Amino acid sequence: MTRSVNFSLLILPVALSVFTLSGKLSDDLKPIRREVYEGGKIFDISHRYTPEMPAWESSEGMVNFLRLAASMKNGSVANVSEMKFSVHSGTHIDAPGHFIDEYYDAGFDSDSLDLNVLNGPALLVDVPRDKNITAEVMESLHIPRGVRRVLFRTVNTDKRLMFKKEFDSSFAGFMTDGAKWLVENTDIKLVGLDYLSFAAFEESPATHKVILAGRDIIPVEALKLDGVEVGTYSLHCLPLRLVGAEGAPTRCILIK
Repeated sequence: MTRSVNFSLLILPVALSVFTLSGKLSDDLKPIRREVYEGGKIFDISHRYTPEMPAWESSEGMVNFLRLAASMKNGSVANVSEMKFSVHSGTHIDAPGHFIDEYYDAGFDSDSLDLNVLNGPALLVDVPRDKNITAEVMESLHIPRGVRRVLFRTVNTDKRLMFKKEFDSSFAGFMTDGAKWLVENTDIKLVGLDYLSFAAFEESPATHKVILAGRDIIPVEALKLDGVEVGTYSLHCLPLRLVGAEGAPTRCILIK
């Protein structure tokens, strides 16, 4: 013996939870966007991609980087978005081929990066404000040997530069001598900073080459470090596996 089922009765409770009797979306159908999870146990230190996010040497921000290529409102069976922007936009990593053409030709791309470096214990430090990271500053931070991942919070976070649409070339970053000091006097293999480049604007090419030359240090740039206390965390960074790309958007979190 079979029994018929009235599927409209099964669907109705779901429908009522989404729509009010007036046909409008109910108030509880709103996305929750979090920065901190479990009362401070997990911190999302990646920036959201929005049209107002700064882009390298642009006053216009990210503008129309995202579009709805197929829309259900226009008759498509699904909503499908497309995006177009530099792989060095927002929170991202640099691969060795970014500033060294020989490495680019050899295939040292974002897909070749070591997840053992991108994930593990990390130290968050505060850099003296209104200073670039020179050899003198690096020495003053007293980062112990054996520390492999360091996130450097600078005045960029205080000024909220990643929340301003217009690119600001005065951002704080590593100077070439600071990068050399790091390579020669520390065990750091991941360098994190809080603007679009870990290297100060005026010395960017030379500083990048110092860090990328050994192919064993990974820069992670444009981290969102506001509201996170100085200290040691478990860092998890997962860049997109873009074969042939010298950089990649990356989701990074800290776990206390």
